[in-house]
Amino acid sequence: MELRDIEIFLTLAEELHFGRTAERLHITASRVSHAIKKQERRIGAPLFERTSRTVSLTAVGDRLYQSLRPAYRQIVDGIDEVAAAARTSGGRLTLGTMGPQGWMIHDIVGRFQASHPGVQLLHRDLNPVDPLTPLRSGEIDVAHLWLPVREPDIVIGPLTHTSPVVLAVASTHPYADRDSVCLEDYGDLTFVAPQSPVPASMEEAFQPFRTPSGRLVARGPVVANWDDQLKAVAAGQAVIACPAESARFYPWPNLVYIPVRDAPPCRWAFAWHTANNNPLIRALTAATNPDAPHQNPAQGERDLPV
Repeated sequence: MELRDIEIFLTLAEELHFGRTAERLHITASRVSHAIKKQERRIGAPLFERTSRTVSLTAVGDRLYQSLRPAYRQIVDGIDEVAAAARTSGGRLTLGTMGPQGWMIHDIVGRFQASHPGVQLLHRDLNPVDPLTPLRSGEIDVAHLWLPVREPDIVIGPLTHTSPVVLAVASTHPYADRDSVCLEDYGDLTFVAPQSPVPASMEEAFQPFRTPSGRLVARGPVVANWDDQLKAVAAGQAVIACPAESARFYPWPNLVYIPVRDAPPCRWAFAWHTANNNPLIRALTAATNPDAPHQNPAQGERDLPV
């Protein structure tokens, strides 16, 4: 059972009202209902009696509440105690970000630094062609990555923001005068190929291997970093798909950025290695949404087990 689901159950057991529970936890009522149904399926018995007017604990639900409440409180108190110690004793946290995405999380970082003035926060540039190696090597504590990341040794924290996807092409490219493109157009284009083994799920977030109709999407010049990508595009050797912020921060005169009208927005989140126990990681991710101190990981990603 995930920590967030335990929190939802305990809060509903206290409020006995789905709407108030959702409001207290800053989530939707449907999220509360889904979590309770999942727990009931796992236990094999109803936890709550529901009528059109009232919600009450069943005998099984009350027993679960009495068992979980002290254990949950102990976990939360332990996290708070370590976080408080980190705030007072300082410490160091190394954060890796990619170009303009560091600016996109400026407010989050600012809240973290304001609440942890004694912490030394070190910034490192993260190579989008090789985003996971610094986490695994211990060079950085936490990375700000685009999703999805489905690696068993990488933990994903809460979403920070989303970015529309644009296509970067040379100003001389046949598509340069278009108002927008679609994912099916990718079948007529050549994209760069990353030198490092970027997980397929991450590469496909920007550069799918096939179009919606099944056509192969070609790969061309091999690149080792972001600058290589821009130079390959400017030379007319390939195109790249990238976050819309790139158009603002990299306005090269020989590049054109075109909206991809049917591409899903790119989601961004903090991530860290499962073996990294630096308590400041949790403190940074908590600053993502200061009104929700017990954040659940990004929707669709792996939850943290208790």
